[in-house]
Amino acid sequence: MLALVTFVAFTAFVAIVAYWKTKDDHMDSSDAYFLGGRSLTAWVIAGSLMLTNLSTEHLVGLNADAFNHTIAVMAWETTAALAMVVTALYFLPRYLKSGLTTIPEYLANRFDQQTRTIASLLFLFSYVIAILPVVLLFGATGLESLFDVSATFGISKPAATWLMVWGVGTLGSLYAIFGGLKAVAISDTVNGVGFLIAGLLVPVLALMVVGDGDAWAGLQEVYVDERPKFDITGDEPGSFLPFGVLFTGMIVNQIFFWCTNQSIIQRALGAKNLAEGQKGVLIAASFKLLGPFIIVLPGVIAYHMFKNELAPEDYLLAYPMLVKTVLPDALVGFFAAVMVGAVLSTFNSVLNSSATLFSQGIYRGLINPSADGPTMVRSGRYCSVALALIAMGFAPLIDTSGSLFNYLQKINATFFGPMLAVILLGMTTRFVSARAAKAGMVLGPVIFYLLVFVFADSVQVFFQGILGTEENIHFLHFLALVFVVTTLLILAISKIYPAYTGYREVYTNEVDITPWPHARKAGAAISVVTILFYVLLAQ
Repeated sequence: MLALVTFVAFTAFVAIVAYWKTKDDHMDSSDAYFLGGRSLTAWVIAGSLMLTNLSTEHLVGLNADAFNHTIAVMAWETTAALAMVVTALYFLPRYLKSGLTTIPEYLANRFDQQTRTIASLLFLFSYVIAILPVVLLFGATGLESLFDVSATFGISKPAATWLMVWGVGTLGSLYAIFGGLKAVAISDTVNGVGFLIAGLLVPVLALMVVGDGDAWAGLQEVYVDERPKFDITGDEPGSFLPFGVLFTGMIVNQIFFWCTNQSIIQRALGAKNLAEGQKGVLIAASFKLLGPFIIVLPGVIAYHMFKNELAPEDYLLAYPMLVKTVLPDALVGFFAAVMVGAVLSTFNSVLNSSATLFSQGIYRGLINPSADGPTMVRSGRYCSVALALIAMGFAPLIDTSGSLFNYLQKINATFFGPMLAVILLGMTTRFVSARAAKAGMVLGPVIFYLLVFVFADSVQVFFQGILGTEENIHFLHFLALVFVVTTLLILAISKIYPAYTGYREVYTNEVDITPWPHARKAGAAISVVTILFYVLLAQ
């Protein structure tokens, strides 16, 4: 009962704060609804970036992967900090100088409207088949494990999953549809504080349990007894995340996700000026360095405590089981509220970005070019409702027999490589043409899908023969390969059909673009700490 009270109290607190901070805002202009009126400050940007990315697919999914494998999976978090430094120092100044609302808008400026439409559709497609349903499913799994919802209501577990998916999805939709980006960002920030507190509390209390009240002694015991789990390089045979991918597909994945992905970068596009935007991104990058202690270490501790109780196929229960074991009832409710908040943050953020992409790139671009602000906002809300319904209907049907986090990354990778190739070539060359860009964005995903999904077994045998290995080739290596192939394809087509008019960036004066004086120093410090993780934990 106490757990339920704290759950309701924290959830209500977040909603009240979000309402109070946005009740006087007018949501009838596209800038106000989609970019928070270009008024977001550093800490709001940082909190929203962190919670847009971190959700139950990380808390439950990556800890589950650490339970089954090693801490090498922390690379998804640590390398993200490096990509965020690149965002702050290189990409964000360009975006804010151009006054962008969406990333496809840049492609329209650089290439043409058709390129923008294709990019918008690819973003929307990846959101609705991967991010939105997986986030809801992980949230439902975590809540079922913490509260035993099926037993509480006397229903089956599949029925409980449907109930929680639709309940959480509906609540998240209300934030995104009626509140706009500012409400989403403020709720993210409040939930982010709770996420950090609860996330760090779990491993500390778990180590105290292991060490009979002494967390340091507990860490030493876990480290000694589970030494192989602490191999950050992932170089053991059959590694879940081999060290080599950090220099191939992981680079492509992280640069796309943190530098060009609409659902992430939209928070920074709403910055009141460049300095606040850079500070916000770099603060979030600093928080990323705490990620391994929240979303990887608990999985190893859970393995130490429950390895004789949980079978490998029950890996998704590892983190929730640890939470129920080490947290008192009052904090279990608070933690459940944080988990729901994390789901809501990711879900409503992606919905808001989807609304932005649809209204700006498709509705005004193809359907109603003369649409005014209120009409644009209304079209975005209709899009959010449609995508939310699709995601809530699809989420309970996803197969949970494998790594859901890996599924999410593999689906996203289908689009990441080709999209990044187009954006980078657009920024760094003058002769790459719209025809080549469109060919790359269409053919690149097809090539990746054929390599990784349709002809996966034959492709694995082919490359194993070339490389002289029996190990499966990780999909991130194929992501890098497709990125290179797409780049070469675009360059080749552009040689035959070059762009005849050069693109020049124009300062739109939407916001002040004076950079933060300490941005480079902060970026260097974050980069050094990230590298130290690998130096100190390499075996």
